[in-house]
Amino acid sequence: MFVSLLALKERNMRFVGGKRRFLAPLLLALVFVQSFGTADSSLNYTNYRQVSTMRLERIQRHLDKINKPPVMTIESPDGDIIDCVHKRKQPALDHPLLRNHKIQRGPPERPRVKMVKEDDHRANKSGADEGVMRGSWQMWHRNGTRCPRGTVPIRRSRVHDVLRSKSLFDFGKKKASDLARRKDAPDVVSANGHEHAIAYTGSSQEVYGAKATINVWDPSIQVVNEFSLSQIWLLSGSFDGSDLNSIEAGWQVSPELYGDSRPRLFTYWTSDSYQATGCYNLLCSGFVQTNSRVAIGAAISPVSSYTGNQYDISILIWKDPKLGNWWMSFGDNTLVGYWPAELFTHLADHATMVEWGGEVVNSRASGEHTSTQMGSGRFAEDGFGKASYFRNLEIVDSDNSLSSVQSISALAENTNCYNIKSSYNNEWGTHFYYGGPGRNPQCP
Repeated sequence: MFVSLLALKERNMRFVGGKRRFLAPLLLALVFVQSFGTADSSLNYTNYRQVSTMRLERIQRHLDKINKPPVMTIESPDGDIIDCVHKRKQPALDHPLLRNHKIQRGPPERPRVKMVKEDDHRANKSGADEGVMRGSWQMWHRNGTRCPRGTVPIRRSRVHDVLRSKSLFDFGKKKASDLARRKDAPDVVSANGHEHAIAYTGSSQEVYGAKATINVWDPSIQVVNEFSLSQIWLLSGSFDGSDLNSIEAGWQVSPELYGDSRPRLFTYWTSDSYQATGCYNLLCSGFVQTNSRVAIGAAISPVSSYTGNQYDISILIWKDPKLGNWWMSFGDNTLVGYWPAELFTHLADHATMVEWGGEVVNSRASGEHTSTQMGSGRFAEDGFGKASYFRNLEIVDSDNSLSSVQSISALAENTNCYNIKSSYNNEWGTHFYYGGPGRNPQCP
């Protein structure tokens, strides 16, 4: 006997003591599983396959650990379920290194910054006089419902989210084998399908934070297991070893992870070169959320349009000089939460390199270069309103001072597919345009 996943959920699962449990796991030996679709009609996420009850039980036990009982639940217009979980019950505190961790109550000491009016960015030497830059927020806010104080919003993970992954172990993780690094350039992957267009600092300085304002688009993805992201990396450790520490945040489009093609706010961390530690968002224990209005992993809305309005998000990550935790703020200095210092080895002290930019996966599914877009899907030279940008690149020094980056290097493995061009002016400081369409006549 075969039934759909939804029917299974209706018939065989219920909440027991705040957790989901299978009531009659032996009734079904196998089920047909449908991976749900997306707004992008060019991608077919429907994948019918047989899944054993034993595997479903393992998946459900894992979901019981990360989906904490909510105080309130919010249904987002895009289909997400946002659970408002008491902040002391969030997944972060399940981490073995955080058993005695007390959530930081007082606000961290913010980096000292120079105030710049947002209106100053509406026309500048970058050509940003063709549209208006505005801040993006999140889609789940549209119905006006908010999580109560004392709770944090967590995007609920469901069975079909896990089934889109290669395995339960891989769910929410970057694949370690895909992230082997070369010694001659940061975060560059040798012949394994990851391509970049990034700016980066030198590897010999002590860095205590980084900031940028990132243009948000909705790049098209060719196949489900590819992604396109734009992010900040804070790194320390060996690029060619097993001890690399990384803190990452930005926006990404990942059909495999989220089941659609919407750009979403994301975070990531690892303390062992992506081998066993860390994950995206709150899909494992580690990141401590403190904000009740920002849902990590939720869709960002609105997004930029070609020759139309441009929307961007500001992300700042910095090390609190008093307690040593790595904090993240989003948008207009809204504190989201922090990565506790206990999670890291090298980053327990400071970062040695910062990267800003885009990354895609090129799986060459059809034997050709992927047509997955980076940024807006336009090359850097197209400029404002067409190409995607990072502006006002800044770093935090040992005195907890935020200053414009004065010297960066730029890197793109294949400039016929994706490229990057950096510049500087008084309004945007150090900034760059980047991206590309992927496959084209010059990128076969």
